[in-house]
Amino acid sequence: MKNSRRSFIKKTVKAAAATYAASIGFSAKSYANIIGANDRVRLGVVGFSDRFKQSHFPSFLNHYKELNFDIVAVSDIWKLRREEGGAFLKDKMGHDIRVANNNEELYSKKDIDGVFISTADFQHAIHAVEAVNAGMDVYCEKPFAETMEDNRMALKAIKATDRIVQIGSQRRSGTNYKAAADFIQAGKFGPITMVELTWNVNQPGRWRRPALVAQCKEEDLDWKRYLLNRPYENFDPRKYLEYRLFWPYSSGMPGQWMSHQIDTVHWFSQLPHPRSVTANGGVYAWKDGRKNWDTTTAVFDYGPLDNMKDGFQVVFMSRMHNGDDSPTEMYFSNGGQLNLINNTVSPKGGLTAGFAKAMGMEANLLPELSLTEPTIKAAAGANTGGDILTSAHVRNWMECIRSRKQPNAPVEAGYQHSIATIMTNAACRTGQKVTFDSVHQEVMVDGKPFKY
Repeated sequence: MKNSRRSFIKKTVKAAAATYAASIGFSAKSYANIIGANDRVRLGVVGFSDRFKQSHFPSFLNHYKELNFDIVAVSDIWKLRREEGGAFLKDKMGHDIRVANNNEELYSKKDIDGVFISTADFQHAIHAVEAVNAGMDVYCEKPFAETMEDNRMALKAIKATDRIVQIGSQRRSGTNYKAAADFIQAGKFGPITMVELTWNVNQPGRWRRPALVAQCKEEDLDWKRYLLNRPYENFDPRKYLEYRLFWPYSSGMPGQWMSHQIDTVHWFSQLPHPRSVTANGGVYAWKDGRKNWDTTTAVFDYGPLDNMKDGFQVVFMSRMHNGDDSPTEMYFSNGGQLNLINNTVSPKGGLTAGFAKAMGMEANLLPELSLTEPTIKAAAGANTGGDILTSAHVRNWMECIRSRKQPNAPVEAGYQHSIATIMTNAACRTGQKVTFDSVHQEVMVDGKPFKY
């Protein structure tokens, strides 16, 4: 009798809650997907990569107990990493971990609510679609997509669901970047006239994994599944583990580094993509068989499409043979500059009273101010040990899984930065000025869609 009464009360409460939810606009499906504050959220890992192990996971550990999350499963198509991932997570989480040979097997058990995706660059969009179609919320690494075909497909598929998808553009969760966005969007900075972006490193071994490549055997992984929709070619462990060096598995510098920085341009300016791009890239220092460049320069024109006279220019430069691994982001207006190296706004270079008077204008120098206290420095490396930006970004995703609010970097952010990186890739590979057809969602070269 007690059990029957308890069951009756539980069903009655659920029915009343569902009726209330319907009255305020929730569908039955949406209501069923709401995770209660006391329910543990169970996550899986798609791709036991260094990015997950050294950045996503430490960030997750900062928040999982407070927010009542757990990691219960891992999927990887390579036996070595699959076994390493299972053992690592079992040790860290203190319980058994389900290990899956691939994502189809991972989702078949229906025992997880969301996933971290940190696979090869060209796989992100496809893996994100697999996940949302399986009912998962997703934290998806950037670059979101490396072709417009994948970019269009993923945007449409994800927008057709109610899943919480956070793109790994962690600057969007940084207090300094939020302060910069607010300052510019409030009109306090004045019209942006120029943006300078650089990302220079001096690491001969960057993106090369010779010791790991030597351990990678075809019989231990699913090579055909790895290729997904890329043209078939014979097994090559370098293209599996050093994929960032080889197109069409990665665009290299544009997808890995520029995607972070160009995302802030879209965010701050509220413009969805460049009007045009010209770019040049080459392999000047590291003659190791790579196909992607060790030096890249790209120049972008941004502005409203209905007024080609207004706008601003963005320059991105990156070299892998001389640098301090300290990304720079400088925004300029006629009144001064916004410096995301030291997180300050200053009147440096702005229109002084003397020049203004000579031009018949009003002086418009910016004030001296700090964007954030204490200063937050953007982490340059891919594997940053749970840096403060990634930690905040992972937490934002976890909180949004519970609240069902949109995260700081929704799928649109990934779609937009992918347009810019694909345009850059096209410009470098063709030597042509590249534009974007927003109606047909195509990157255009000489009036025709770019063929990959």
